[in-house]
Amino acid sequence: MSVKRIVPNVFDEDPGRTRSFYTDVFQLDTAMDMGWIATLAAPENRSAQISIFQPGAEDDRDPFLSIEVDDVDSVHARVRELGYEVVYELRDEDWGVRRFMLRDPAGRVVNVLSHA
Repeated sequence: MSVKRIVPNVFDEDPGRTRSFYTDVFQLDTAMDMGWIATLAAPENRSAQISIFQPGAEDDRDPFLSIEVDDVDSVHARVRELGYEVVYELRDEDWGVRRFMLRDPAGRVVNVLSHA
């Protein structure tokens, strides 16, 4: 298993305001926009990203980080083996990712995913 990217997730009741800040100041492009989440990326380095969420969009599992890996199933199996708390079970999402969420020791939710 290898980590492909780690994306910080920020939350704002007015996501447009935060999105404008990062696009205006850092000239980031919109890589994805699903309404409840938008991911911005640096034009010269597409793996340099930040995601902006509406609070509560993930049913009160607002993830602190999103970590893309090449084999989400093996990470899920390791998490189960180690006994960490899974707060969102492994599944295929309609938008082309396979993912699950777990809670880190400080109580933060981490979204772990692979693209199809």
